[in-house]
Amino acid sequence: MKKRKHAVLLALGALLFTGHAAAVSLNPRGLGQVLIYPYYTVNKGQDTLLSVTNTGDLGKVVKISFNEGYNGRTVMDFHVFLSPYDAWTATVTAAGEGARIVSNDRSCVLPMSAGMDIHTTGFHFRSSSYDGQYIPGWVDGGPTGLARTREGSIRMITVGDVVPGSRTDDLIAHQQTGNPGEGTPAGCAELSLMHGDLVVPTNTLAGSAGIVNVGEGTYYPYNAEALADFTGVVLFSSVSAEFDQLALVNSYPLLDRTEASVFVDGKPITLSYERGIDAVSAVLMADNLYNEYIVSENIGARTDWVVTFPTKHFHVDPFYTPIATPPFVEPFDKGESKVEITTAIYDREEGHAFIDDIGVPVGRKPDILPYEVNVIDWRTSTEANELSGVFGSKLRSNLKPWGNDGWARLNLAAGDGGHALPPDKSGKVLYGLPAIGFMAYNLINANAQPGKLANYGGVFPHRTTSACGTPTGTPELPCH
Repeated sequence: MKKRKHAVLLALGALLFTGHAAAVSLNPRGLGQVLIYPYYTVNKGQDTLLSVTNTGDLGKVVKISFNEGYNGRTVMDFHVFLSPYDAWTATVTAAGEGARIVSNDRSCVLPMSAGMDIHTTGFHFRSSSYDGQYIPGWVDGGPTGLARTREGSIRMITVGDVVPGSRTDDLIAHQQTGNPGEGTPAGCAELSLMHGDLVVPTNTLAGSAGIVNVGEGTYYPYNAEALADFTGVVLFSSVSAEFDQLALVNSYPLLDRTEASVFVDGKPITLSYERGIDAVSAVLMADNLYNEYIVSENIGARTDWVVTFPTKHFHVDPFYTPIATPPFVEPFDKGESKVEITTAIYDREEGHAFIDDIGVPVGRKPDILPYEVNVIDWRTSTEANELSGVFGSKLRSNLKPWGNDGWARLNLAAGDGGHALPPDKSGKVLYGLPAIGFMAYNLINANAQPGKLANYGGVFPHRTTSACGTPTGTPELPCH
C-alpha cells in the first residue's frame, strides 16, 4: 500500500512536470521510453519471438510498429497496455506470402480494426502503406507485394504512463489467482486510448527478440536498443500505419529544439537540433562499425551482419522529404536508396584485403548498402539473386571475406562524398550514419554423434565509434 501511494505521488508530480525532459540518449543499460529492434524475419522457415517488459511501478501504453526493411514503411501497428511489472510476448510468423503477429499473452492490446484477433488469426501485416491500393501517392517505387513485409525492423514507443487509480489503470490491472502466469486483466474489451489517464512516461521499458528455426534447431537472440528521455510530454498517438511516431521526439517542445546526449571519445556532449529526427539520428550515429566473421566450409560456417538505419526513411522517403537530406544523399527510388561505404577486412593474423599502410581501403569501388535494413552476407559467392546464408534475407549485400575467419571495419563516414548530420545549433557536426545491428553466425557439425547433426549459433552486437567536428571550411570548434 505504501508503494502504491508513492507511485500515485510520482504520477501526480509528472502531471505538473510536462514540457521538459533531459536530452534523448541511447541507454547502454537497456532501459528507456523507446525500444528499437533492428531485425525481424520470417524467411527460411524462421519465426521472430518478441518480448517487452515494463520494469516500473506505473502502467504504460506502448505503440508497437513493424516496419518493412526496404524503406521503413509501417506494415502493422497497434497499442499494448502494460500494467506495472508486466511483460508482453508475441511471435512474428509467416502468413502466405507475407507475415503476421500472434500472441497468447493476456496483456491488453488495442487492435487496428474490428474483427482482428491477435490470439487466433493474428494481425496480418499489410502492404497498404506502399502499394498504392488506397492512396496512389503512397507508392514509393519498391516492391508492392506482401513478401516485402517478411523482414524489417520493430519500434516500440511509450505514449505515456498510466495514472494509478484511473479508469485505464483499473481495466489493465491483472487479477491474480496465486499461480504463476495466470494473471488476467480485468477489462481489455472496455479499453480505449484515454489520454486523460496518461502522464509523462518514465524510462522503464526493456525488450528483447530472438529469431528461431525450430526444425533446424537455431536461435539468434538479441536485446533491443533503448532510447531514454525521448519525450517530456504525453505523446499523441493514433493507430495508423502511415504515421511514424519516431519523429515525435522532444525535450524542449516549447522552445523549438530537441537535444541529444552523445558520447564522443568516451565523453558526453549535448547537441541541439531544430528537427527532432536529427536528434534521434544523432544518438545512433557511428563513423565506424566493427564486428567479426567466420565462413569456413569445413564446419559449415556462415555469417550475416544486420546493419539497420532506423531513421533513414525520414531522410530519403518522398513521403517525408522531397529530396534526400544528410547524412543520406540518395532518395528512395525503384526499391533502393544506395549508401556508399568503405570496408577494411582482416583475417585473424593481421592479413588484410585492399588496405594501404595506414589502414585505408584502396583499389576498389565503395561497397553499397541499399536499404533501411541491410543484411551483409559474408561468403565468396556473389550471385545477385542469392539469399543471405544465415537468415535467408532478400535485403542482402555481399562482402567477400579475407580467409575463413577474421573481422572487418565499415567506414560509414566515407563514400558519397562523406556522410554527416547537419550542424547542430552550435555548429557541431557528427560524422557517419545512424546505425544499429548485430552479427550472427551459424556452424553445422555433421559428426556430433553417429547419426546426429548439430547446429550452433551466436549473436554479437556491433561495436562502433563516433566522430564530432565542424563543417569543412569553418574555424575549428572543440566538441567537448
